[in-house]
Amino acid sequence: MTAADCTVFFLPGLGLDATAVAPVVQALDARFRVVAVELPGQGDTADAPDGSVDSQIDAALAVIAEQADGGPWMLCAHSMGGKVAAGIAARVRDGDAPVFGLVGVVLLAPSPPTPEPMPDAKRHQMLTWVEDGPVAEGDARTFVDDNVGAPLATELQAAAVASVRAMSPVAWRRWLEQGSLEDIASSVGTLDLPCTVLAGGEDEALGAAVQPELLSDVYPRARFVPLAGAGHLLSFERPAEVARALTELWDEIVAHSAIVPPAWGLVIASPRTTPRVRSALARRALPDDPEYRPRVLSVEQLDLLRSVADRLVPQPTEGRIDLAARVDADLAAGGGDGWRPVGGLTDDEAYRAGLDDLRTAWPDSADDQDAVIRAVIDGQGVPGGAIDGDDLRRWFEDLRVDVTREWLIHPASLARVGYDGFATGAEDVDFAGYRELGAGTRDDWEPSELGVAPAQQQEDAA
Repeated sequence: MTAADCTVFFLPGLGLDATAVAPVVQALDARFRVVAVELPGQGDTADAPDGSVDSQIDAALAVIAEQADGGPWMLCAHSMGGKVAAGIAARVRDGDAPVFGLVGVVLLAPSPPTPEPMPDAKRHQMLTWVEDGPVAEGDARTFVDDNVGAPLATELQAAAVASVRAMSPVAWRRWLEQGSLEDIASSVGTLDLPCTVLAGGEDEALGAAVQPELLSDVYPRARFVPLAGAGHLLSFERPAEVARALTELWDEIVAHSAIVPPAWGLVIASPRTTPRVRSALARRALPDDPEYRPRVLSVEQLDLLRSVADRLVPQPTEGRIDLAARVDADLAAGGGDGWRPVGGLTDDEAYRAGLDDLRTAWPDSADDQDAVIRAVIDGQGVPGGAIDGDDLRRWFEDLRVDVTREWLIHPASLARVGYDGFATGAEDVDFAGYRELGAGTRDDWEPSELGVAPAQQQEDAA
């Protein structure tokens, strides 16, 4: 991957602002572009019209939509920002935001989608700090000192205190009285994307001990990392660990993703693509789970299906799509072509039986595997197999269609074959079709490489 291939949108917690991410930025390498998204009332941003979490999500998405370059991006969210991040991820998943490319989240002592577990006495104390205006310097120091596991360096302490004092007292009060108590769990649902959750061992309310219970159902792929001795202000206290979490998650994402080119991401995010289509493409573009456990097939059957898929749909070493896992997940969700011969096996049963039959003759070498595939396609069956050759051939036709479809419907594959017809169905644009219909031509809205000869593409890339 080239430099700055991933954008990280950072959402600070209560009382913080863009300065909170500065120590993390210093610890990241040049592959990352970091954009701090200050929520209403933080830093120089104005207060929202109301104190709802939705208004914070709206404000954050406006910045993300403006700053996104069409390429992959992650969210890094702290405390209050964690609840907002969940809402953002849900809207991206559902296609309800004009953005595309979210591939993972790193959460720092996040507030959950459910009401935040803050002691009443602490909430009352913090509300008294803004009764007469912005937080006073002494109270700001108390806030910082109470939220770290060990004293911060002088420079970091000063930056943290200044950001607390700069926060709007209206926004401060609204979060404590309204936003932190809101329950957005029903709209967030399950966020099945790569996630790392960092939490301090000395954090009283949102620390390492409680985060698995708060977030495991929301982020089923979450990895929880406790930071012994740390408090709540992790970007100030443990910037190196935060940077490491971002880097490791990105490396994992790259290893298990087909990355969508930025030009295509911008088309998907544009008004030309309907929310329903954008949602489908956003879900398909999510990185595969390296720890995926089959839901319909056995582990052995899934491994064989992966081997078969490799022969049917060759893929590069980098940017591979786990076609077999996606077929298994689709079977578990009741997918399929909707019909089968009278008295025939269900799709689940057919896959299990067909793979078991194929396994009896599946060789180790690629050439021999291709020979077996050709024999099955020709209706010859497999030596020693229990399934009639014609029946195995018919099932294998379904398998070939399934793995090819799983590859082709991925937005990175659509980009590879040069298909952007998904962006021609919108009703709220002046004209959603094509104006240029000729070889070597493209409309202005289409990705720039379309209509360019392959040789010219290589020259431009060089």
